[in-house]
Amino acid sequence: MVQKNLIDGEWIAGSEAFRNINPSNTNDVVGEYARASAEDARAAIAAAKAAFPAWSRSGILERHAILRRTADEILARKDELGKLLSREEGKTLAEGIGETVRAGQIFDFFAGECLRLAGEVLPSARPNIGVEITREPVGVVGIITPWNFPIAIPAWKIAPALCYGNTVVFKPAELVPGSSWAIVDILNRAGLPKGVLNLVMGKGSVVGQAMLDSPDIHAITFTGSTGTGKRVALASVEHNRKYQLEMGGKNPFVVLDDADLNVAVEAAVNSAFFSTGQRCTASSRLIVTEGIHDRFVAAMGERMKGLVIDDALKAGTQIGPVVDESQLKQDTDYIAIGRQEGAKLAFGGELLKRDTPGFYLQPALFTEATNAMRISREEIFGPVASVIRVKDYDEALTVADDTPFGLSSGIATTSLKHATHFKRNAEAGMVMVNLPTAGVDFHVPFGGRKGSSHGSREQGRYAAEFYTTVKTAYTLA
Repeated sequence: MVQKNLIDGEWIAGSEAFRNINPSNTNDVVGEYARASAEDARAAIAAAKAAFPAWSRSGILERHAILRRTADEILARKDELGKLLSREEGKTLAEGIGETVRAGQIFDFFAGECLRLAGEVLPSARPNIGVEITREPVGVVGIITPWNFPIAIPAWKIAPALCYGNTVVFKPAELVPGSSWAIVDILNRAGLPKGVLNLVMGKGSVVGQAMLDSPDIHAITFTGSTGTGKRVALASVEHNRKYQLEMGGKNPFVVLDDADLNVAVEAAVNSAFFSTGQRCTASSRLIVTEGIHDRFVAAMGERMKGLVIDDALKAGTQIGPVVDESQLKQDTDYIAIGRQEGAKLAFGGELLKRDTPGFYLQPALFTEATNAMRISREEIFGPVASVIRVKDYDEALTVADDTPFGLSSGIATTSLKHATHFKRNAEAGMVMVNLPTAGVDFHVPFGGRKGSSHGSREQGRYAAEFYTTVKTAYTLA
């Protein structure tokens, strides 16, 4: 059975279908999904535009009820949906279920936000005049999501868009359509009026381009590569639309001499290698001061020897496969580049064979790396990390901030002085102290600086900045 696109409240077959393949077992076809055309995308945009006037003026209880029903169903089906996610993306079952729970929590949070919509009433500088400041929906929102968080990222974009009264045209990554299709199906059955949410699966060059070219999309929120993000920005400027970009990262994790070694190693392994390193918040630069460097490297090697890399659905698996063959090639190419640049491959980096054919890669740790190397400058998006030796805290901070990116930054230290200074001076949107650089809560803002992000923050109450526009109204008393 081919899963179809949702356009104007109807499930529409595409002109062709594509297969969703399990990276833990390439013989396993997760499902077949209809590929939308540019014409389908334009029909979805037209449907969203037509649905906007009524939905933007819908009651807060209606929106609350739909989002709450969605949250309840996602949480009730967390094991089933988590397994689907792990089959199609390759992260472990525990991570897949955890991400599904997070998606449910996000919908639950924004269900509550429907009931907390507020404005301001201020006195005018002129007598007998009142001033009201309110937020209104932006209009038709285009949503383009990546493959690495196939249920959480769609949730944290779709939920606020609907909460604040926008209509949506949603294009998920073609590599992992299953989780996104499931969310749209749940929302559709939860009672969304036709045209409010439209799903168009397919190629970015076709569906995504049709969205970028349309003057009837009033805002686009995108998570993905830096190169594509720039194209989204250029197209959005041409149409004078709002745009929000979450792109790459080359996140540092600093380990100081005074760090608790066990805490530092666990945080570094989690940051660099869990979720197969396929997180924009992953730390691939481990910046370590001289006094602890050798002990840290030795402890990392021992910890990495015990990591279980296998089928994502197997009990006990800690790291699943790389998402597909193309990403695996990119990872191994960068491992070769690191060697050519003069870094020492201290551990891992080998292709692995398991009971089923899949894209298995042993996490790789480089030492003797410098911050000028390509493996230290460019986002690899795989389980590959480099250790950079530095003299002291001051040099560590300088190296940590010496990057075109600025999403997440971490430090392992028992010094309150250094932790406090790092939190203030790390050039990143998020800072972690004695914690992995990856892993954020659902109700607080998410986003970065420099080349990692553009526009207002995602998640939590800060989401209102993107999904609404401010109106100021004056009334003569």
